[in-house]
Amino acid sequence: MRRILLSTAKILISGALLYLALRKVDLSELFSRFTVTSLFWIGLAIAITFLQIFVGVLRWREISAACGAPLELGRAMRYNVIGSFFNQTLPSAIGGDAVRLWLVARAGAGWRAATYSIFVDRAIGLIALAIMIVASLPWSYSLIADPHGRSALLLVDLAAIAGGLGFLVFGALKWHWLKTWWATHHIHACAVIANRVLFSRSRGPAVVILSLAVHVLAVVVAWCVVQSIAAPVGFSDVFMLVPPVMLITMMPISIAGWGVREATMGLAFGFAGLAANEGVNVSLLFGAVYFIVGAIGGLVWILSAEKAAQGSAPLGVPQ
Repeated sequence: MRRILLSTAKILISGALLYLALRKVDLSELFSRFTVTSLFWIGLAIAITFLQIFVGVLRWREISAACGAPLELGRAMRYNVIGSFFNQTLPSAIGGDAVRLWLVARAGAGWRAATYSIFVDRAIGLIALAIMIVASLPWSYSLIADPHGRSALLLVDLAAIAGGLGFLVFGALKWHWLKTWWATHHIHACAVIANRVLFSRSRGPAVVILSLAVHVLAVVVAWCVVQSIAAPVGFSDVFMLVPPVMLITMMPISIAGWGVREATMGLAFGFAGLAANEGVNVSLLFGAVYFIVGAIGGLVWILSAEKAAQGSAPLGVPQ
């Protein structure tokens, strides 16, 4: 019952925010802007999204190896593409992570190693996104003149960077009880692994570069969407506005970020002195690109060996 109520609440939040955002959009005017060239840009956005998934796979393999759950490149790519499908269908922006965890654990890595690899991968991605936003703050402040917009951007990013740095500091603590008390044991172990990965001479630089590349590619996807409808928005505007929206969209309060992304993108464009309706237009098409990629991931899931073997082996109990 709790899951049903939570899922219902997320559906209602997505629906309400989408309704409020779509009131600013003239869909007939949006569709009238599509041309043959638009299809090229949308196709390019889809291709770049798959590249983004592949870059994420390279990072995840480095982290999984450090967690004792090494993954073959092809298997990891398949799991991430399948995860993109469940990101669009499960009532959370991180539903695909739960499915990836299940697939890795079932493949023989074990629940603990699988959970650690997913958690550390997500944490490092969030830290990289927060750092990317902090590094661009001087330019973001020049773009966003509205004081409320500046305050909101600063508050969200400081919360994210504080959480990320706090997580890494937590892993550096040597107190013995952190490793034995049930409430801190697993989180501390993940934080230790994150520190080991990020500050490793062999893995650290590659993981940092790959993490930043994942987010830069998301900006490029949004730029392709902007080009597809010839929106009067510059690349620098997209680079400044999309990462904070991505950070807010990661909050698990809606279905695949729908509604939250559109409302936030509209506000971000408005704060930057751009047309709020263009922000919603870009967000809708941005979401549509990821929906299409997720649909392809659904086909991969249906045809996968993991789907064929579903239910044929016991899953065990997480420890």
